[in-house]
Amino acid sequence: MKTNPYWRALSLTVGFGFLYLPIVFLVVFSFNDSAIMTSWSGFSLRWYQSLFNDQALLNAAKLSFLIAALTATAAVALGTWAAYVLSRMGKFKGFTLYVGMLSAPLVIPEVVLGISLLLMFVEMSKLFGWPDGNGIFTIWVGHVVLCVAYVAVVIQARIRDFDKSLEEAALDLGATPIKVFFSITLPLIMPALMAAWLLAFTLSLDDVVIASFLSGPGYTTLPVEVFSRVRLGLKPEINALATLFIFVIGLFVILASRLQKKDH
Repeated sequence: MKTNPYWRALSLTVGFGFLYLPIVFLVVFSFNDSAIMTSWSGFSLRWYQSLFNDQALLNAAKLSFLIAALTATAAVALGTWAAYVLSRMGKFKGFTLYVGMLSAPLVIPEVVLGISLLLMFVEMSKLFGWPDGNGIFTIWVGHVVLCVAYVAVVIQARIRDFDKSLEEAALDLGATPIKVFFSITLPLIMPALMAAWLLAFTLSLDDVVIASFLSGPGYTTLPVEVFSRVRLGLKPEINALATLFIFVIGLFVILASRLQKKDH
């Protein structure tokens, strides 16, 4: 049965409009001169200027980008090893438990994960006196726990796809498993590593729930800062900030998508 092209075009238009029209309106009103967010009074960049003069938001942004970079790096390191074990080590005792624990952050609600990590850090502080309060370290650990599962899924798919005979040939020629990993496997999966890094960076940068549980005084991430302000009433600076977020994260998503396509 042949689909009517006009019906297909209408369906696509309605679908994409439902998804993206709110974002379009947000971007447009970020350039609105009026302080009333729902009333257009002319084009202006005043809210972007106001945004860049807001020291609290700038400090929160710096902290978020720092934690996101650290999280992505650690998640890729741990996730690569986890994916390699799943793809190359075969079934072993405790394999089901290993897979379950690795995949748990994908299905556990972030609220539950945040509360669990908070309780763990509280007990650690009581027993060892460390960490002394929540800060960069606690947020970083929480984001790494969340992102490792996503990274492992991306990298595992790539490791399973490429030709295993290349590794076997290197082993036959006398290379050690470590040498094979760094000389053969790692270069072949590098595009997947970059895509996974960008994915983890975006997930960390966008997180509100876990960071709200694990942040402390003076260590507020940008999403948590924005969320706390939105509860007190929307301001035009939020539109400007959201527009910059959409632009930055959109670039990361496009880059990650291109890397994955190149990898395949």
